Amino acid sequence: ATVPDVVTFVICAIVVLSGAAGVIVSRHAVHAALSLVLTLFGVAVLFVEQHAYFLAAVQVIVYAGAIVVLFLFVIMFLGVDRKEDVWFESLKGQRPLALLFVAVALGGVPALAATAHWVTGAHHVSAATTAGHHTDVYLLGRSYLTT
Repeated sequence: ATVPDVVTFVICAIVVLSGAAGVIVSRHAVHAALSLVLTLFGVAVLFVEQHAYFLAAVQVIVYAGAIVVLFLFVIMFLGVDRKEDVWFESLKGQRPLALLFVAVALGGVPALAATAHWVTGAHHVSAATTAGHHTDVYLLGRSYLTT
């Protein structure tokens, strides 16, 4: 990996993680949806870094452009000006169960990391210059339109 690749990855990782944290900690639903857009754009840049241009375009057009707009439409349609009582629990036992799932997930990640056999490979995972030096978009289109 070159220095620009590492710098791009670190910046995009910070953007993705801060957007994901914004989705979780935002009190306002519209702010959470906009944080989700930030996360999706960061992932799209990471796809560009891996030379997966088609996936980056799909990430921006489908997810950030369509799905999040649908989320915002539903949020606005249902109304965001209502106040909710967060201490009223409609499903009894939901919070202890959520804490149990968080504990299992946080315990499982280090356990998986300790027993995993990490394999490193080539920098390009999308095969951008294989099969006659064609891009992945060309190969995808050729496969789609011929076979």
